[in-house]
Amino acid sequence: MKKILPFVLVLSLLTLPLQADDRKEKSRLENCGTVIQEIMDIPDNIPQDLIEKSYCVIVYPSVVKAAFIFGASYGRGAMTCRSGEKFNGPWSAPTMMALEGGSFGFQIGGQATDFVLLVMNERGAKAILSSKVKLGADASAAAGPKGRTAEASTDVTMRAEILSYSRARGLFAGVSLAGSTVRPDGGANENLYHKKVNAQDIVFKGIVPVPASAQKMISYLNKKSPKNLSSGKEI
Repeated sequence: MKKILPFVLVLSLLTLPLQADDRKEKSRLENCGTVIQEIMDIPDNIPQDLIEKSYCVIVYPSVVKAAFIFGASYGRGAMTCRSGEKFNGPWSAPTMMALEGGSFGFQIGGQATDFVLLVMNERGAKAILSSKVKLGADASAAAGPKGRTAEASTDVTMRAEILSYSRARGLFAGVSLAGSTVRPDGGANENLYHKKVNAQDIVFKGIVPVPASAQKMISYLNKKSPKNLSSGKEI
């Protein structure tokens, strides 16, 4: 027993850094789940037909303008996609994401703002999963329409690869993030999953399970939109 106790103590000390490292990511995922559910449950929300045709959803909770003024040049969040090479499976385990640059820091007026991005086609999804993507340049982007359906949306909106929304002080609206970049956050993924994993393997190969902290977000999306109803992508 005396020999076992020091071993247990050393093992506990070694695991403490891992537990501390993933705390921020777990909290962020829990916030993502709250944000996506609150936004999609309001009456004048993201049109259901857009959700059902989306390939991926990216959530950035509580982005604050001050962070961009004083040098913390990105917001952090998470992205989940319909799993599998054809994006026709259930929603995947999340890959952590970063949001950088652009003018959105000056649009949000000092208060915490939540952002939700819908990735609307395979090209946009694969581009974001593999590298940094500049919205409006590497991928077409537009402020997302609101309401029960997207029938009244403009051609520009309907052709966009990424549709973006914001919520601040209880106000929900489509918002342009053109000029900003989105990319997988490899360091945060390593903290969360306790090993190096890339975004493509998380979505396409399902190499990690959905963590407990992401269950709220993933379960809600699987209930809200269980199938990819874009052309040729039904399960």
